[in-house]
Amino acid sequence: MIFNFIKRIHRKSPATLADLQVGERAVLGELEMEPATAEHLMNLGLIPGVEVMVAHSGPGGDPRIYRVEGTELALRGELSRCITVEPQSAAAD
Repeated sequence: MIFNFIKRIHRKSPATLADLQVGERAVLGELEMEPATAEHLMNLGLIPGVEVMVAHSGPGGDPRIYRVEGTELALRGELSRCITVEPQSAAAD
């Protein structure tokens, strides 16, 4: 007879920009990509700690338009999945 009393800890992977729905807000986390690409995105305003909102979605969901500090940026899903976020609850608004 086998008893399985070991509690398994399920670690959730961090949320990414690609996980957000249109209208949702989040605080940017890490940019997990090539340094040159990360630097370019930071120059455009995607800086860790800044709030971002999903403004629009292109046909078929890609690219998506993100609003950061009054600027709108279009990012493909492939790149959006490399940017971690901390989703904001609706109660915080």
